[in-house]
Amino acid sequence: MASERKQQILETLAHMLENPRREKITTAALAAKLEVSEAALYRHFANKAQMFEGLIEFIEASIFGVINKIMTDEPDGAKQVQLIVTMLLKFAEKNPGMTRVLIGDALVNEEHHLQTRINMLYDRVEASLKQSLKIAVASSGNNVLPEAQANLLLCFVIGRWHQFAKSGFKRKPTDLLTGQLERLI
Repeated sequence: MASERKQQILETLAHMLENPRREKITTAALAAKLEVSEAALYRHFANKAQMFEGLIEFIEASIFGVINKIMTDEPDGAKQVQLIVTMLLKFAEKNPGMTRVLIGDALVNEEHHLQTRINMLYDRVEASLKQSLKIAVASSGNNVLPEAQANLLLCFVIGRWHQFAKSGFKRKPTDLLTGQLERLI
């Protein structure tokens, strides 16, 4: 029951983050949405930062679970890159509240270590893209610098996440993706 309540709290927080007006989420507002007292929230999480850490853990598990599967199942490096970028954009599209966490928008008034953790997530994604690009370069003989290309792709993804969030979740990250990926990879 405790883990179910924790999950419910995190799901409600993520849902509240989907509000396009980007209002600051307080524990009082979260408790009211759940129809519980703030004390009930603190039985499951020591503070709001721990709630955001729970969301970041969900994001990391989801994203890197799929990235690892792609890298294991797909031998073609260029195809790996295409699948990873597409997955990152589709993840944001399906999880608008999580997109606000990924771009740091939801973390602005929170503890600094949360943004540091998101930055580390970016570094891991970029490292995965670089690894796939090295495979692609080795098999194609293309004269691309994997480090530079991986950074460009990460910047593209983050930019599309920002555009999605700042548009009030109207401009989908996957719009025009096919034509753009052809030029980026």
